[in-house]
Amino acid sequence: MKAMVLEEYLKLVLKEVPVPEIADNEVLVQVRAAGICGSDVHGMDGSSGRRITPIIMGHEASGVISEMGDQVRGWEKGDRVTFDSTIYKLDDWFTKRGLNNLSDDRSILGVSTPEFKKNGAFAEYVTVPQHILYRIPDGVSFTQAAMVEPAAVALHAINLMPMALNETAVVVGSGMVGLFVVQLLKLAGCANVVAVDLDKDRLDLALTLGASHAFNPEKEDVVKPVQDLTQGRGADLAFEVVGITPTLKIAIDCLRKGGSLGLVGNISPGVEIPLQAVVTRQILLQGSCAINGEFDNILDLMARGLINTEAFLSAEAPLEEGPQWFDRLYNKEKGLMKVVLIP
Repeated sequence: MKAMVLEEYLKLVLKEVPVPEIADNEVLVQVRAAGICGSDVHGMDGSSGRRITPIIMGHEASGVISEMGDQVRGWEKGDRVTFDSTIYKLDDWFTKRGLNNLSDDRSILGVSTPEFKKNGAFAEYVTVPQHILYRIPDGVSFTQAAMVEPAAVALHAINLMPMALNETAVVVGSGMVGLFVVQLLKLAGCANVVAVDLDKDRLDLALTLGASHAFNPEKEDVVKPVQDLTQGRGADLAFEVVGITPTLKIAIDCLRKGGSLGLVGNISPGVEIPLQAVVTRQILLQGSCAINGEFDNILDLMARGLINTEAFLSAEAPLEEGPQWFDRLYNKEKGLMKVVLIP
């Protein structure tokens, strides 16, 4: 089969590799669409430490079941499917308590670390266990289904937060996950959703997708307009979707006393926290890891036309063009958001 292999850092090669063998509880999926995630782009140069070469990356994908293991039940060849990016153990202590995303010894599709390696979906075929499969509804395309994973990451973060109707939320970072957070907060009944980013095009897109206000912190003080919206209190909720110290500080500064901060971004392994501000203002810090069963809800919202995915899509391209699109994303070409590769 064709596959795009990260043979060494900054070197993606399209080559023939063996079709992966399926275990008894797995299915072989013929990949029809696979999105390039920002974590794949960061992984390409080795900076993340989570793409040890050689590896076939790709964890945002959809396709058709081609073969099934002997223990697979409830699925048939030809079923249109997408799948979680986290491969968790069913007999794990955390899984049994409904915390699939925190399962010990879990692995991630298209990721390679010293602890595990699992080839991903930038290939004609990929294997996944049946318990992370989700059926694609009629009316949802393969390309849309390849964007369920980042939307589910956003919904998981929102589901972890204490929320009420008519609240004000600040979303710091208007990348793809941040923009899904914006859309879903609006659907959840927030009165004001404030987007914060340095890129004007992304701020404009945030306004199109449901943000009530959008600010560039390099050009204006974000805290004051948020306070003006909330009678001087500050936002009820904030989501940090970048993962660096300056954006974390903005998110905390925007919150009211007793507010809640969802930590979604993790681009850096460590950040500085304004500890006294968090303690004396009684701020709740809530980490959010991956996905825990939100795929069905996102697929339903897509099927009902309540989530806009077209706004994110910059290009659909054949897998053969993958290395060039990776280079363009790596070099931060202006205007590029989501590129979906078609094997």
